[in-house]
Amino acid sequence: MKINIQGITINDIKLLQEIGIQTFTETFSSANSEENMAQYLKEGFSIEKLTGELNNYNSKFFFALDQERVIGYLKLNFGDTQTELMDANALEIERIYVLSEYQGKKVGQLLYDKAIEIAIQRKLDYIWLGVWEENKRALSFYKKNGFIEFDKHIFKLGEDEQMDIMMKLYLTK
Repeated sequence: MKINIQGITINDIKLLQEIGIQTFTETFSSANSEENMAQYLKEGFSIEKLTGELNNYNSKFFFALDQERVIGYLKLNFGDTQTELMDANALEIERIYVLSEYQGKKVGQLLYDKAIEIAIQRKLDYIWLGVWEENKRALSFYKKNGFIEFDKHIFKLGEDEQMDIMMKLYLTK
């Protein structure tokens, strides 16, 4: 299996919507109500919202591909598109999602490595992200990669307020 990472353009919007909905559903549907999931998916992965994000200079998306099949994706935010800190010297990893059948096969690591590569190219000080406190697999992944917890924030999934652990990785001293 040879995985390729490639940038996403507006021409890929339907594929992005499909992989976004599928991976989010696989990851979180068992722990959340159908109503809250449906509301979040409708709002978070609408063509309008994705178009705005793809057209924003400070957001970058990448697909992970196995041959021609999209198996995961990465969303990065810079500057004022960051969901919280809005630090010009930081990059936010907003999403790394991989199809369940490809989890444990280093796809998430390749997407994560792409984020690190971009942060280093831009000479940023650190990378930060938020992870749902119940997503033990993701928390373990980021801790293994050197991230440390620094705060918490509320993530709204439909009508449900959930706690995210905010984590950061310093790239400079």
